[in-house]
Amino acid sequence: MIRVFLVATSPLARAGLRNLLTNAGFAVVGAAATVESLAEEWIEAEFDLVLIEVSGEEHESLLDTLVKTDTLRDAATVILVDQSPPGWLNEALHAGVRAILPREITPDQLKSALEAVSTGLVVIHPLETNALLPAAAVTNPRGIADLAEPLTRREREVLQMLAAGLGNKEIATRLIISDHTVKFHVASILGKLGASTRTEAVAIGIRRGLVLL
Repeated sequence: MIRVFLVATSPLARAGLRNLLTNAGFAVVGAAATVESLAEEWIEAEFDLVLIEVSGEEHESLLDTLVKTDTLRDAATVILVDQSPPGWLNEALHAGVRAILPREITPDQLKSALEAVSTGLVVIHPLETNALLPAAAVTNPRGIADLAEPLTRREREVLQMLAAGLGNKEIATRLIISDHTVKFHVASILGKLGASTRTEAVAIGIRRGLVLL
């Protein structure tokens, strides 16, 4: 069984992640509010992965702490983040982080990512790959910057699922949201891309580098 240590500032977030991971078959061996307190209070804990939820302006200080913290040297580090600053993903990978995932990731996706990391793989969510592929902006000159109103992270995720051929109900199930919310996101995507159909929206998304094939 994969042993996970949780780090999240919010007690509510820690409780939610603990419940999610336990239900998914992981062993949660401990939790802390910060990486520093993990090092101080749980230095004897044995775990395979440390799952860290990053919020606010913690990005840079977190990487400094990870580099300096011996406690995490033998464990794979997975980070949940809302939106990272430019260049931060590269720095995180160089600091030894094995997975960088959006906080809105679905339970199934999180489970798969943690299992992959436990085997030695590095995992990057599709929504984060543009930050690692600056050449995409060159090959897709009519990219995100062209849009009068850019797609939100959730809308980009829905667009990616539309490209995969998923219907509203399937998208709702994967994202754990209502059918009505999916329809709202689809309508917003069509409006922002100037598309009249879902198929046209996907085609435009591909041309603009918003959809990964």
